[in-house]
Amino acid sequence: MGINRRGFFKLLGVAGATLAIGNETNASPQGKSDVEFYGILYDASRCKGCRGCEYDCEEAHNLPEPLPSNKIAAIRKTNETCNTVVNTYNTTKGKVFVKRQCMHCNEPACVAACLTKAMHKTKMGPVTWDGNKCMGCRYCMVSCPWDMPKFEYHSANPKIQKCDMCFSRLKTGDSPACAFNCPNEALLYGKRRDLIKEAHRRIFEKPDLYFDHVYGEHEAGGTGWLYVSPVPFEQLGMNTSLQQSSYPALTKGFLYSVPSVFVLVPALLLGIQQATKKDSLNNDKEDE
Repeated sequence: MGINRRGFFKLLGVAGATLAIGNETNASPQGKSDVEFYGILYDASRCKGCRGCEYDCEEAHNLPEPLPSNKIAAIRKTNETCNTVVNTYNTTKGKVFVKRQCMHCNEPACVAACLTKAMHKTKMGPVTWDGNKCMGCRYCMVSCPWDMPKFEYHSANPKIQKCDMCFSRLKTGDSPACAFNCPNEALLYGKRRDLIKEAHRRIFEKPDLYFDHVYGEHEAGGTGWLYVSPVPFEQLGMNTSLQQSSYPALTKGFLYSVPSVFVLVPALLLGIQQATKKDSLNNDKEDE
């Protein structure tokens, strides 16, 4: 759906007002304490590496089928055709499996970096992407501390791909596909504060089984995905050097000194892109 002339100039006005009055439109905190986010607790001690979550994710999002296990030879990252991966790590306690996907931060850096609000932190917790608002700047990719948003470089109509925690399923009362079908109950979906309590309960009751840390409780301001593990998280390839405050907090002072051109030009480009999209649709209808 194309943006109209009035909406385009409104967008420019919002961008200008942001600079004029210091209203940090995209960097304002999203994860307030009175907001009840939902999330998923991943228990690495329970995961058997069946990779069923990869296949469930593929089916739920109409993505290509994952590679068979006998063709996987290295630690993998998510990409534009795969929203989640399960990797195997050799640790001090033997093989441990780890699922990786978008972390759904409480205060996402990708949302703060998005000039058009194509990246959005929903009230339920998942971070989603709206292709109708995206202008293709890919700032979300640069800003993510976990390198999760991926761009379809080889597509004629490229999208940003990443886990959205099956937001369409959540809106109908279902749980994310990966958590719903996990045969070993390694994935638990629920309210974030309840998941944190459950994670600490497991660690307290079985201190010999779990490493004493809930990954995602405080990292980068807190995340929707939480992890408990039998070994320290650096053994699982997890970034353990992240700050505990949110990354958008780092941009607050910077926004006051940004030259107008850096905010207004992206808005202008979005307006041109949307107008071009609308003209293209109109031309297609005329050709029909």
